[in-house]
Amino acid sequence: SAINFLERLCLTWMFFFMMCVAERTYKQRFLFAKLFSHITSARKARKYEIPHFRLKKVENIKIWLSLRSYLKRRGPQRSVDVVVSSIFLLALSIAFICCAQVLKGHKTFLNAAHNWEFLIWEAALLLFLLRLASLGSETNKKYSNTSILLTEQINLYLKMEKKPNKKEHLSLVNNVLKLSTKLLKELDSPFRLYGLTMNPLIYNITRVVILSAVSGVISDLLGFNIRV
Repeated sequence: SAINFLERLCLTWMFFFMMCVAERTYKQRFLFAKLFSHITSARKARKYEIPHFRLKKVENIKIWLSLRSYLKRRGPQRSVDVVVSSIFLLALSIAFICCAQVLKGHKTFLNAAHNWEFLIWEAALLLFLLRLASLGSETNKKYSNTSILLTEQINLYLKMEKKPNKKEHLSLVNNVLKLSTKLLKELDSPFRLYGLTMNPLIYNITRVVILSAVSGVISDLLGFNIRV
């Protein structure tokens, strides 16, 4: 019993340590995204002591897109995504086991000690996933915020009225901004769940298996069939 307890303790510590590393990486990504969104604002750039430039030249737009790409790829990517996917798979497996146990006998579900252990693990994993999902969602909002490009387009239109002699150059910059806006919309990954990068297989399993299990539990508890 003592060896079994120590093994569980070590495995639990290792697993939660990896989750803490993943959370720290997500916090760094959010910080980079937050500072990146302040580059084009003179007031915020001065407040956070970061470089500032406007997207009024093609060269500046090129630098802005290159910097965005570099910051998004900065730090560990694949290893953190593997950890997050593993957390999600474990939470999904525990939820499926709990749903199966409830369907087997919901009146005796809480009588078993291992079911209490499953519930504690599930609660802890869900808290971490919610935290990571919140950070990932906020990070995506910062990087996918096209209001910066739209604001620069409005500024260019206003400049065209004031400086008609530079209309051709400003029109070129405006067209590049429009293409950049379309590019940012196309770059978003389709397999994302609240900011978390998901494997397509995991993404489809989530949609099919867990919803079916939850539907079965609700139907068993309420006494009539419900399709989720």
